[in-house]
Amino acid sequence: MTSAVSPPVVDDTASDDAAIELSHVTKAYGDRVILDDVSMRVPRGKTTVLLGPSGTGKSTLIRLAVGLAAPNDGQVFALGQEVAKLRKADLLQLRQRFGMLFQEGALFGSLSVGDNVGFPLKHHTSMKKADIDARVDELLDTVGLAGLAGRAISALSGGQRKRVALARAIALEPEMVFFDEPTSGLDPQTSAAIDALINDMQDRLGMTFVVITHDVESARIIGDHIGMLHEGKLRAWGTRDEVWASDDPVVRAFLDRKVPGKM
Repeated sequence: MTSAVSPPVVDDTASDDAAIELSHVTKAYGDRVILDDVSMRVPRGKTTVLLGPSGTGKSTLIRLAVGLAAPNDGQVFALGQEVAKLRKADLLQLRQRFGMLFQEGALFGSLSVGDNVGFPLKHHTSMKKADIDARVDELLDTVGLAGLAGRAISALSGGQRKRVALARAIALEPEMVFFDEPTSGLDPQTSAAIDALINDMQDRLGMTFVVITHDVESARIIGDHIGMLHEGKLRAWGTRDEVWASDDPVVRAFLDRKVPGKM
């Protein structure tokens, strides 16, 4: 088998231009190795896609970056700080600099659209209600849902729920937003609309976006940089064009396959 593509060398000092750095990271649960000597440097202010089939370590990499797990070996830096060395209070402060769009949205069904979007503002800031309402309206307009603050979550389509979740994820103006399978469960047309929204938001806000997906077409459309994981190894890493030009047989087999729903 052709060896994995070598990622950039990452030294022991966090780089100012990197949002996340992994230096020779290994993570295992018992005898099961999830990530095997992975090194990568995720640039700030871009969209980086972590691509690959299910069970290849994509979600584990994010858990390491936000301090929900610790590596067995190697170092993980997030926004210039070595995550495993942070005290609990410092880790909580670091997490406040992140936004997260969960695969299923994780919206509160008992709250309106506006209350869902305003939830982090209400609980993590001292903003007055009128200011929160104004910010919610601004956020909903940004994601294309102007005027829907009073609507029930149950009355939304799948694509609209993703948009509400994105509005909530950026409510506190985080430096970095993690997306967990943002087009999962959506029809091709809605998936394309979400991809377009991600591109538009990144262009306008200049935040660092990190997207977990197994959707090859989505990765091609939104990814400035792409890392492909396979069986815990980083098989490809680089710009979109560099990864798409890879001659690694594992990478080619994944990129060239027909993706369900993308005929």
